[in-house]
Amino acid sequence: MFQVAIDTGGTFTDCLIRDGDTGQVRNVKVPSTPAEPGRAFRTALERAASDIGLDIKSFLGRVDLIVHGTTVATNALLTGSGAKTGMLTTKGFRDVLEIRRGIKLQPLYDLFLPPPPVLVPRYLRLPVEERINYQGKVITPLNLEDVRKGVAELKRHGVQAVAVCFLFSFLNPEHERRAAAEVSRLWPDCYVVTSAQVLPVWREFERFSTAVVSAYLGPTAKAYLEALVAELAQLGYAGAFVVMMANGLVERPGYCAERAVYLLNSGPAAGPRAGVFLAGLHGWSNVVSMDMGGTSFDVCVVSGGEIPLTTESWVGEARVAIKMVEVPSIGAGGGSVGWVDPHLGLLRVGPRSAGAVPGPACYGLGGEEPTVTDAALALGYLADDYFLGGEMRLDRGLALRALERLGRAFNWSAEETASAIFETVNSNMANLIEASTTKKGYDVREFVLVAGGGAGPVHAAFIAERLGLQTVLVPRLAGFYSALGMLAMDLGRDYAQSYVARTDRVDLEAVNEIYRTMEEEAFAAFAEMGIGRDRVVIRRSADMRYVGQFHELEVEVPPGWISEEELQDVVRRFHERHQELYAFSMRGRATEVFTLRVHASVSQRVPTLASVSEGRRDSAPPIKRKRAARFGRERVEALVYEAEALRAGDRMVGPAIIEERTTTVVVPPGFTCEVDSWRNYVLRRG
Repeated sequence: MFQVAIDTGGTFTDCLIRDGDTGQVRNVKVPSTPAEPGRAFRTALERAASDIGLDIKSFLGRVDLIVHGTTVATNALLTGSGAKTGMLTTKGFRDVLEIRRGIKLQPLYDLFLPPPPVLVPRYLRLPVEERINYQGKVITPLNLEDVRKGVAELKRHGVQAVAVCFLFSFLNPEHERRAAAEVSRLWPDCYVVTSAQVLPVWREFERFSTAVVSAYLGPTAKAYLEALVAELAQLGYAGAFVVMMANGLVERPGYCAERAVYLLNSGPAAGPRAGVFLAGLHGWSNVVSMDMGGTSFDVCVVSGGEIPLTTESWVGEARVAIKMVEVPSIGAGGGSVGWVDPHLGLLRVGPRSAGAVPGPACYGLGGEEPTVTDAALALGYLADDYFLGGEMRLDRGLALRALERLGRAFNWSAEETASAIFETVNSNMANLIEASTTKKGYDVREFVLVAGGGAGPVHAAFIAERLGLQTVLVPRLAGFYSALGMLAMDLGRDYAQSYVARTDRVDLEAVNEIYRTMEEEAFAAFAEMGIGRDRVVIRRSADMRYVGQFHELEVEVPPGWISEEELQDVVRRFHERHQELYAFSMRGRATEVFTLRVHASVSQRVPTLASVSEGRRDSAPPIKRKRAARFGRERVEALVYEAEALRAGDRMVGPAIIEERTTTVVVPPGFTCEVDSWRNYVLRRG
């Protein structure tokens, strides 16, 4: 049987096919279709079937798992193309979304710049008479007539989705449930979510904002996933189909359709898992995972093999408080466009991307603006006759003309412009890595850089040199980085329930009951998928802080019944974790617990990479050709190697270029590159 991972990116859609019997991994890369993302999904499956010598129905008959990462939700949020959304909220609190926490993102101190608009304008945020207090007790009963009036008003304005957000619903969700049921009864075609359904935690702004984002994305995500499920059923697929979520887990499409916010960063969330898996083959646990595709550059800093999660994310200008893999991102990819800042007269690269259509100028599909890919081609790093293994030919003349047009603003030649674009984007990426490590107190030089994405191996060594990193690991499947991570993902869910109390006043009966309820909910969810309790791994944690602090830390909580003694152990862990992260602790100060969490997961099959035979130690690896390439201010002759001809132990000295079918590895002067036992590439500086 086969397992398939399909990652839809902004420029290309990547597909990995793993043979469960032999461990052999095949790959397919097709252009993405942003206007119809499901079409690229189908095309990737058709190409995968064709490569194996089967028609698509016969192929799917031999597939038992499809894992999918999608950009549908992220693109809808960043481009403002989600559903027209309304909100029903507690009377007197319709402006919680607008007030935020007094935070403006950029520029922080410009008093005259208004904050960005919210996803639901004020006239679509309608009040409902009801009130539940801080203890979860009903103070004012729910006024269903207000709900009915709200539905009529939102219908009149052409709303497509509704978020129901009441105060303290995380303690007592009954009012939200009844209001949502009434909306669905009166308006069956409307997409409805409740804040307690999406994020049942303390802090109304974070909960309301996350629920609104989920409603805003819901109709688009639901239609997309339902169409994929229907198409797979039409093709006779009977295996498991799961979707990558923001928290680094995979889930069924139906669950994701009801909580669309969990699809944000669906693809990038898988990349760090691939980085940890590949670095682990060499015994490395401190990893900077980078993924540079056609549109974005994603980074994840992994210390000790533990992939970091955060609840402090902003996606675009929207606050999203669900647990997400911590993957900061910037618009820096192969398709990122070089342009002149009209205010400062400086060269900028990104965040705008040429995407899949029309793509970089060298694609010959109508793009006229110079991109990072055009620059790499002009500098000699890319071959015009071996892009995607020769399936696509690049036009160097078109790239040079686009670069020349941009260079006129600076009196630069096309090659000088290409060099400036290349150095600028490398600087942008290095700055993001440096910020992501130093803000956590890490010395970036103690990490290994794992370079994923189709464009990542072209730039990785240059970034490492800027940061002082000694080692770079380039996977041979770099062009399928997130898809590889998806094959290593666990099936699972995160559960959270706020419980606010000082730790010296905790009701242990209540805390144990909350954990028991969340765990039973997890077991029931897995039972629906035919998975028994014995396979489910439960991890507990709690968000804690010192009394008077604003931010919390997540601390591990032991399984089983929590006694007073075990609670004190949790408090000790909190002090130790605070010392570890911030270099101080206040052991004499009272502590508080805020949110109880359960992480329930079931491990999937760990992917395997077939090892390759060793090269002959008495001879150098075969040279494919030589090509002039520019490094710094000089154009030198670089040796070009064909990846398929390399064997384990082969060693190359820069300047050198290795041509993979779906990526190119650039080894600058001052670096060596050795092929490891799985035909990955280990670059070392000096």
